[in-house]
Formats: sequence, structure tokens, C-alpha cells
Amino acid sequence: MYKIFLPLWLAAWPACAQAVVEPCAPLTLSAALALADTSHADLAAARHALLAEDGVVQQAGLLPNPSLSVERVDTRRDTRETTLQLSQPLELGGKRAARMQAAQRGREGVAALLVQRRAEVRADTAAAWFAVLAAQEQLRLAQQASELAQRAASATGRRVVAGKVSPVEETRAQVAAATVKLELIRAHSALATARARLAALWSNPAPCFAQAAGEMAALPELPSLAAQRALLAQAPAMQVAQAELAQRQALAQVELSRRAPDVALTVGSKRSEELGRTQAVFGVSLPLPLFDRNQGAVLASARRVDQARDGVTATGSRLEAELVQAREEYASARAQALALQGEILPGAQSAYDAASTGFEYGKFGFLDVLDAQRTLLQAQSHYLTTLADAHRAQAAILRLTGAEYE
Repeated sequence: MYKIFLPLWLAAWPACAQAVVEPCAPLTLSAALALADTSHADLAAARHALLAEDGVVQQAGLLPNPSLSVERVDTRRDTRETTLQLSQPLELGGKRAARMQAAQRGREGVAALLVQRRAEVRADTAAAWFAVLAAQEQLRLAQQASELAQRAASATGRRVVAGKVSPVEETRAQVAAATVKLELIRAHSALATARARLAALWSNPAPCFAQAAGEMAALPELPSLAAQRALLAQAPAMQVAQAELAQRQALAQVELSRRAPDVALTVGSKRSEELGRTQAVFGVSLPLPLFDRNQGAVLASARRVDQARDGVTATGSRLEAELVQAREEYASARAQALALQGEILPGAQSAYDAASTGFEYGKFGFLDVLDAQRTLLQAQSHYLTTLADAHRAQAAILRLTGAEYE
């Protein structure tokens, strides 16, 4: 049903743009997912955020700039002294390495967020695509029901003319046909809304595809709970939590490195016009960590590491609970769909066919046909709703585990 998704696409995500859908062509699930990959606004923003982190990593590795100073004593030419100095700060205690490590961990965290957002977008796209598929079927059923109601009204009218039934039966048939027309209007509106919601996922306010083309009734069995639990260790949300922990640990190391004072080396020359000579100047400056040893920042960073570590544990528990819930929802919807498909729908269809045939031969009244038709339509609508629920639960499972539709 699906396979494990690894974030290798981060290095070559523009390749997804090769899968496009022709204007006004049937839209498959794979085409909808490709459009969302390449055109979803949130994913585009997340990719820009990842590219921005490259600058952060580059900046973290730069050395501090040297400083040049010129000092002149006395304004008289014959007695003035001029000192020229070049000072270079030297970072001690592994500050630069710790800073680069923290920047790299920050970039990995942003990359994990992009993976998580992509999984969410693909799950939303799959659910929206199946919603369009269900709305199309609902419209087809409404059109079929409208045609059946019109035929029933015409047959009732002929029987009234023949004097076989009361004119009241014709009125009921006309009212039933008008009611079905209202359902048809609602089905058209629901399909238009579902299409717009799907197209909005790739920032297209006016969807241009003939219809969603795919199989909705296929509901395979899920892998075992143990197998899917094993996937949670590399789930997108878990990667985000682990990246947060790694970044907090790197930042804690940065604060520890700041306890070591930096040294500034100074070299230069001093020219004395009065003495007529130039002297070399060397110097070293070192702050004395008597009061501020960065102890507060070290303590705060250590506590944030503890917070992030607890966040990893909490994320694992939350993902497992959500996985169990999504599996139960899928299993329940799948069982209902199979029962509707195998038992309820055939029985409702048989009852309606029998009532329609009996009505034409005068064995049943119109109310019997109307009840049978209503039962059949309700069963068909329930079946479509159950299928949509199952696919939403399946999309939630894929979002949690980071797997993809094949």
C-alpha cells in the first residue's frame, strides 16, 4: 500500500516538477501530490527557510575581523608620536567549532520541519483528492436518483390517467422528484467546493481538471501495529523533536565554550618624531572572568536541553496514541464499507428493483417504491461517506509514519 519515505528529496526537490497534469485532464492521485509538492505555498516558504539556514551555517564559520587603530599624541610636528596597531581577536575554548555545530544542527532542524510539513501537505492532498472522488460519486448518485424519480413521477401520472391510482399519488411522486432535485443541487455545490479545496493546495483558485480519476473502493489491510510502531522512530514529527534536542545540546556547548575568555593579540609600531626612531609594539589583552563566567546562560541552556529531551519522549507517546487512533478509525471504516458493499447495498438494490417492478405491474404502491429508493440512496451515500472516512484515516497514518502512497 505504501513505502517508507526518506528525506533524500531535499537535495533534488525540483525534480518533482516533472510530474504535471495537463490542463483540464483527469487528475490522478500521483499528479495531485506532485502539484502540491511543487506549488504549495507553505512548502515553498519552508524551502526558502532551509536555504536561509545555509547562510547561517556560513556565517557561523567566519573568523572575527581584525581591527586597525591609529593614535597620535601632540599636534606639533617635531614632538608628536604616532602609534599604528593591528589587533586580532583569538577565540579560545572551541567557540567557533561549537558555533558551527550549533548552526549545522539548526539547519538540520529546519530540514526536519520541511519534511514534516511535506508529509502534512501530502496527507491533506490525498484526503482532499479522495473527497473530490467521493463528491463525484455523490453527484452521480444524485443524478441517477433524479432520473429514477422523474420516471416514477411519469409512471404515476400514466396510472392516474388510467384511473388505477389516486391523484394524490401523482402529487407525492412530483414532490419526491422535486426533493431529489434539491439533493442534486447540493451535490453539485459539494463537488465544486471539494474541487476548489483540492486545487487550493497548489495555490490554484480555479481548478482546471475534468475529474479526479482513481479507485476509491480499494481499502487494503494495514500492516501490523508493531511494524508501524517501528516506523515512528523515523517519523517526521520525531525527526523534528530529535533535531530540536540536538540543536539545544549544541547551543549548550556554545554557552559552555563562552566561559573561556578570548585573547586579543596586538602588533604595531610607534613613531617618535622627537627621538627620530620607530619602535615595535606588541600587546595581549585578556578579560578577567571574575564576575561574569556565563554561568546563567550555561544553566539556562542545560535546562532547555532537559526540556527538549522531554519533548522527544512526549512526541513519541503522542505519535503512538495518534497512530492507534488512526488505525482504529481506518479499521472501523473499512469494516463498515465491506459490510455495506457485501450485504447492505445488494439488499437495498434488490428491494428497490422489486418495488419498482411491482409498482409498474400494480402490485405495490408508490410509497413502497419511495421507501425502497430512499433506503437505497441512504445506503449508497453512507457507503461513500465511509470510504472517505477510511481514506482520511489512511492519510493520517501516512502523515504520522512518513510513508507515501505508491
